[in-house]
Amino acid sequence: MSDTVWQTEPPQEAAEAEAGPAAEPEYDPAAPAPLNVPLAPTGNAEVDAQLERLGDADHLATDGHLEVYEDVHRGLRDALTALDARPGPPVPTRHPTTTPQRDPSGHTF
Repeated sequence: MSDTVWQTEPPQEAAEAEAGPAAEPEYDPAAPAPLNVPLAPTGNAEVDAQLERLGDADHLATDGHLEVYEDVHRGLRDALTALDARPGPPVPTRHPTTTPQRDPSGHTF
């Protein structure tokens, strides 16, 4: 008989040891995580495209968010500026033959 003692691991523990750390995902609070904020379409294609662009921040680390936010802000500002630049309906003008009306004190209205 031999004085050597063989130690064996139970089958479950052996399987866990072979799988290593890759088998169990670690929680990393700093890892990017989507916020899953629902987006309702606005009806304006330019604005809707910028809102979709915000979803790109979900896949970036926090230090990458600034670039996305600045890009979206720039796009929304450009969309608002474009609204100001579009011609609106013509402003009604007074008929040229109409004479201004005056109140009893002499002020024109």
